[in-house]
Amino acid sequence: MRKTHVLINADDFGLTAGVNRGIIDSHVHGVVNSATMIMNGHAVEEAVLLAKQHPALHVGVHLALTWGRPLAKTSHPLTKADGTFRYTNRFLTETPPDPELVYLEWKAQIEAFRATGLPLHHLDSHHHVHGWTPIQDVIVRLAEEYETTIRALSTLDARRDLWVTERFTDQFYGAGVSRETLDAIRPGASIEVMVHPADIDDTLPSVTSYLEQRLVEKELLKSYQRPDWWA
Repeated sequence: MRKTHVLINADDFGLTAGVNRGIIDSHVHGVVNSATMIMNGHAVEEAVLLAKQHPALHVGVHLALTWGRPLAKTSHPLTKADGTFRYTNRFLTETPPDPELVYLEWKAQIEAFRATGLPLHHLDSHHHVHGWTPIQDVIVRLAEEYETTIRALSTLDARRDLWVTERFTDQFYGAGVSRETLDAIRPGASIEVMVHPADIDDTLPSVTSYLEQRLVEKELLKSYQRPDWWA
């Protein structure tokens, strides 16, 4: 059977130490072969060291606009009074930002990644905000500027030439975290599967409500037997 490129990408690399442990464990002992690093996370330096210790793991940037603090000095208009981003996972109902400010912020995040010396595999974003129609030109501009690829989202269908894979699925999340979801992946066009494995540490509950399922994800990703047709 013809091989199909399957990118099992772990989001949130660098978010916390527990997330880092879960991702590396799922890579070394499981099917995770890619991760995207959130450059304003709580454990980025550790994630960088781990990535360098495991060069077989592809690493990209998990661009942030809906969580944490910005990296660019020009990003004050994008923040709340406490200095964190004012956008949330409900951004579709929120007033769009100035695309130029988003460009400068995301460029700062990419440059912070490049400064680590790690090769840039691709770009995606926290809560898929890079596909938000008012700012989707920003991710296209950055992908072209850095000669890289982006997570395939339907709102970016016009730029399929920039997609890291020909298909993308976010079904392995929440109630969809199961062996059956992984079994449902079929041969054909290349595909990215979004995953969020982690160990629960003291910091993670203050960052996200998505907790216990991360442990379930990790165990499934470690125990899952890679089909022969996966490349």
